[in-house]
Amino acid sequence: MAISDRAEGRFSYDGLDRVIHEKARLSVLTSLAGHPKGLPFPDLKRMCGLTDGNLSRHLAVLQEADFVSLEKGHAHNRPQTLCRLTPAGRTRFLDYLGVLEQVVRDAAKAARAPDAAHLNTKPA
Repeated sequence: MAISDRAEGRFSYDGLDRVIHEKARLSVLTSLAGHPKGLPFPDLKRMCGLTDGNLSRHLAVLQEADFVSLEKGHAHNRPQTLCRLTPAGRTRFLDYLGVLEQVVRDAAKAARAPDAAHLNTKPA
C-alpha cells in the first residue's frame, strides 16, 4: 500500500451524498440532467422504470433536499406535473459526479497496483 493511501479517510468520499446515491434517485437526477426544461411525470416514470408511487416518493425526497422542483399545471386539458432540476440541484449533482469519477479512478488505480497483483495468481 502506498503511503498516500494510508492517509486517514483517503477513501471515505464524503461527497457521495446519500440522497443522490440511492439507485432510483440517481436515475431520476440523471434523466432530469439531460432535460433542462424538465420532464412530465409520466415520461420520467417511463425513463426510470418506476411506478407512480415509487417515483412520487423519490421526488418528494429530492424536492425536500432542493434537488428538484415540481410544477403542477395542465397540458392538452389534462393535469400535468413537470419535474426539473433546481439550479442548486444541478450544481450538487455535478459535484456528486465529480466525486463518483474520483471513486472510479481510485478503484482502477488500486486494482492495478502491484499489491493487487497477488490477487490474480493461483497458489502453487
